[in-house]
Amino acid sequence: MRRARRQGRGGGWRPHGLLPALALLPVPAMAQSDLLSPAKLDTVSTGALSIILAGLAVFATTTSLVYVRERTRWQRREARLASELEAARGHQERLSILLAADPQVVASWNGRDAQPVFEGDSGFLGAPGAALALAYGSWATPTDAKRLELATDALKERGEAFSFTIRSKAGPFVDIEGRPVAGRAVIRFREVTGERAQVMTLRSELERVTGDHAALSSLLAGLPHPAWMRDADGRLLWVNAAYAGAVEAGDAATAAKSGMELLDRNEREAAARARREGNPFAIRTPAIVAGQRRTLDVVELPTATGFAGLATDMSELEAVRNDLQRQMDAHVRTLDRLKTAVAAFDGTQRLLYRNAGFDALWSLDPAFLDGQPTDGEILDRLRAERRLPELGDYRSWKTGVHAAYTATRANEDWWYLPDGRTIHVVSSPNPQGGVTYLYDDVTERFTLESRFNALTRTQRETLDSLREGVAVFGSDGRLKLSNPAFAQSWRIDADLLASGPHIDEVVGLCRPLFPQDEVWRELLSTVTGVRDAREDYRCRIERRDGTVLDMAAAPLPDGATLISFADVTASVNVERALTEKNDALEKVSRLREDFVHHVSYELRSPLTNIIGFAQLLGTETVGALNEKQRDYTSHIVRSSGALLAIINDILDLATIDNGALTLDMQDVDVADTIAQAAAGLQDRLTDSKLSLKVEIDPRTGPLRADGKRLRQVLFNLLSNAIGFSSPGQTIGVRATRQGGDIRLTVTDQGRGIPAEVKEKVFERFESHSLGSTHRGVGLGLSIVRSIVELHGGHVELDSTPGQGTRVTAIFPAQGLPLSDAAE
Repeated sequence: MRRARRQGRGGGWRPHGLLPALALLPVPAMAQSDLLSPAKLDTVSTGALSIILAGLAVFATTTSLVYVRERTRWQRREARLASELEAARGHQERLSILLAADPQVVASWNGRDAQPVFEGDSGFLGAPGAALALAYGSWATPTDAKRLELATDALKERGEAFSFTIRSKAGPFVDIEGRPVAGRAVIRFREVTGERAQVMTLRSELERVTGDHAALSSLLAGLPHPAWMRDADGRLLWVNAAYAGAVEAGDAATAAKSGMELLDRNEREAAARARREGNPFAIRTPAIVAGQRRTLDVVELPTATGFAGLATDMSELEAVRNDLQRQMDAHVRTLDRLKTAVAAFDGTQRLLYRNAGFDALWSLDPAFLDGQPTDGEILDRLRAERRLPELGDYRSWKTGVHAAYTATRANEDWWYLPDGRTIHVVSSPNPQGGVTYLYDDVTERFTLESRFNALTRTQRETLDSLREGVAVFGSDGRLKLSNPAFAQSWRIDADLLASGPHIDEVVGLCRPLFPQDEVWRELLSTVTGVRDAREDYRCRIERRDGTVLDMAAAPLPDGATLISFADVTASVNVERALTEKNDALEKVSRLREDFVHHVSYELRSPLTNIIGFAQLLGTETVGALNEKQRDYTSHIVRSSGALLAIINDILDLATIDNGALTLDMQDVDVADTIAQAAAGLQDRLTDSKLSLKVEIDPRTGPLRADGKRLRQVLFNLLSNAIGFSSPGQTIGVRATRQGGDIRLTVTDQGRGIPAEVKEKVFERFESHSLGSTHRGVGLGLSIVRSIVELHGGHVELDSTPGQGTRVTAIFPAQGLPLSDAAE
């Protein structure tokens, strides 16, 4: 087009290639002879020239016409192209204006391997150049950058369009759209602005807040501490699982819907007042958490929509704090019991603590010490009262004492006081600042050395006066010390022992009286042997002369060994006599038990016959009886029944002693058992004009026990109470439950039991009428105790002379395990 414009504006057009065109024109064929004829040469030349000129005229005319026509067409085309160019320029300007109207960048590729062409500015991406728009990692997050790289590759390779909206690292949201356009791959990066940017910002903020809210909700829901939220009126809206567990609800929703409160009424009212005033509420209070009393730190704060609260279990912290306080109190009590004076000063040199030994050592005014004086003030007071060393340069000495506050290790000093006392002072700097002083009165220590010799002499005299033979052998095995009793016991010359003989020589001197080598070898090993641990050695030896000695070898701290020989001949003889007597008593006891068993079994069979025949006579089946005979028969039945009961008790005791009594454990109704036991004694109660009062606690419940043995226990206790009661009195039976035990108590208003008899009433065959008409062989209470103990319980007896007796049988409510019950 430019070439055409240049040609149009040059003022004319000159055809080129005219000669080649002429060369292509046809030439008439001539004979060879005509060419060679000179006569015809002019004629031919003139004709040819005329033809050429005519052709040239025609060609020029045709060319001019063609030129005029083409020039007109080119002018029209140039005008059209100029118009199109102006339109394209206008369109380009409008596109540039449109492209610049928004922060955006356009990248395009004319082929897969072509270099991209960029339009726009990438400043909104935080990248300083348009080309950096494709450096996704520089302005996008790693995840978004990876997505963009994959989408860009898919667009360039397969023409797959995409559209993303992501947030750049600089902050703005960016719309990224990629699609194929006219065979090109085009990607546009455009900043989201205006209301849409606000909406996306709010949406991002909403997602963040929603995520934070979900995280906080999950955190609060999973907290082991109760947490809750309330509306503006104070009603529960939400609680976590820990809250539901604390109030023993099925789940959190049930606890919130039911409005189950964690705190007591007083704390709830205080929290309600704080909510009405719009103030935070915080308190440390005890509360029942899952059925247990705990200490909670409760905080409830106002929120935008209501109130939120959290309860932290501080029970362990309180326990640790109380334990720490107890330990501190124990340390204080321990320090107060020490004779060593202790005083602690803080970093400002003020007195923080002193023990009783400090007050006793320095005898300062308690009011002065309670005012927390400084270390220097205490030293000045002691100096004024002449209780410090008298020194010429007191200030320098005082400065040296206070140097402990800047020292890194403990320091020791000795104070020689004017009153003759010597004080050992240890100043120990504290890691947190301050100093702890230990004042130890060591005046007595200086007197120990002077007393040591006197003590040694006393020890020597004490050893010499002992009846036991004592010998001390050094670590080299030689005798260092011995007393006269040792020489006399083994009949050794005292002068020989004074020379310090070796243990081998001493053993050789002792061997004639006791020739057993194993004992002497063990003694030699104890004194001179090399062992990992030195141990005591004791044995009893019986010499040939009949003397029995208890020998003991004990290692001493200095490596020496102390050997003592105590004459126990008399005690051994007494022990032998007692052993023989004990064997005899055991034989007697076995004989008595055999006798009791034999008599019980031998008496039971004929007694059963007697009872049977007496009952048969009493029924008058074999013949009528007169009144006296009926009385005799009734007396025989009663007496035989009492004798049978005694025999049965003896058999029960024998069975218990042999460990053959087994319990038939089952759930027993206590009230029915008491009624059955009382029914068997109704005649005695009526005859003795006694009343029976039964009290059953409703919480007693069933008792796991042997019903038959339980009735036997109650029967014996009631029978014993009837025997010691007077007409008109009341016998009480009470059943209660305390914890895991059931207590069956039988009380009477009789004479009571004296203290000296109380310890014997449960012994066998111990019968004490105590001035009453009750007579027995003394087996009832013994059987009661044995049966109760078989059930795993015990019996308590409480009696005051003149005020009656109370006997309580205590049974475990669940009874014994099956294995124990079988045993």
